[in-house]
This record gives sequence, structure tokens and C-alpha cells, in this order.
Amino acid sequence: MKYSQGKVGRVFVARVEDGDNLIEEIKKLAVTEKVEAGIFYVIGALKDAAIVVGPEECVLPPVPVWREFSDGREIVGIGTLFNNGGEPVLHLHGAFGRGDQVVMGCIRKLSEVYLVAEVIITELTGTGAVKEFEQESGLKMLKFLPV
Repeated sequence: MKYSQGKVGRVFVARVEDGDNLIEEIKKLAVTEKVEAGIFYVIGALKDAAIVVGPEECVLPPVPVWREFSDGREIVGIGTLFNNGGEPVLHLHGAFGRGDQVVMGCIRKLSEVYLVAEVIITELTGTGAVKEFEQESGLKMLKFLPV
């Protein structure tokens, strides 16, 4: 395990509105406010989303299993936000429910808000944590730079 220590910085409370792209709006806020690292929570609803629900097999690099919905579902989620060369990289896992059906996964593409999504971002400072591309996994993975 690798880790670093940091401090809690600012806290942002945001309302992402009907029709907005949840992921893109969180990224915009991070760029505007110069948030380099953080953790965030989401509660609300999504009209459309594309999520990864696991790998086809446990191999590297993973081949994702995709699920999409466009029927309006409740969401509760938690995510991380780290910088990659000036660009925020989000990793958001959530549970998405409609009626008695719930699916859990990682939002990667489409994430259109239905009605509202409330987002709380807690900034982390002094960690040296960034996301960098890792050849073996084929993904942007958490790394630590000297602070």
C-alpha cells in the first residue's frame, strides 16, 4: 500500500440541475475553483447514464461490462477527484435504483441529471495525490508525487 497525508481544505455544495451532465459539471467546478484533489458525495436522480458494472474477467487490462439506462433512477454515490496534468479525473461509484431494481457501478460516460443532483465536495490539500495513466491497467490510476 502507498499513501500520503494531507489536510481538508474548502467544502463546496452544488446543485446540478435537470438536463446537466453530472460528471462534466463537477469537473467544471473543480477547474473553476482550482480543486486539485477531493472526495465528493452525490444524491439525486439521473435520467440517462452509462455505467461499468464490473470486468468481464479479472485480468489486466480489464474489459469493462457496460450497462446503460434512460428511465430515470435515484442515485446515491461517492467519488474521488484528482488532477491529471491540469485536468480533473473523477472516479464515481453509485447505486442507481428504480422501483425494486437497483444496480451499482462506476459512471464513466453519460450522466444526465433528472430534476436535481446535490453534490458536496470536500477538498484535500497537501497529499501529492494525482491520477496518471498506468500501462498495465490501461487506466488513470492514483499516484503520489513528492510534496
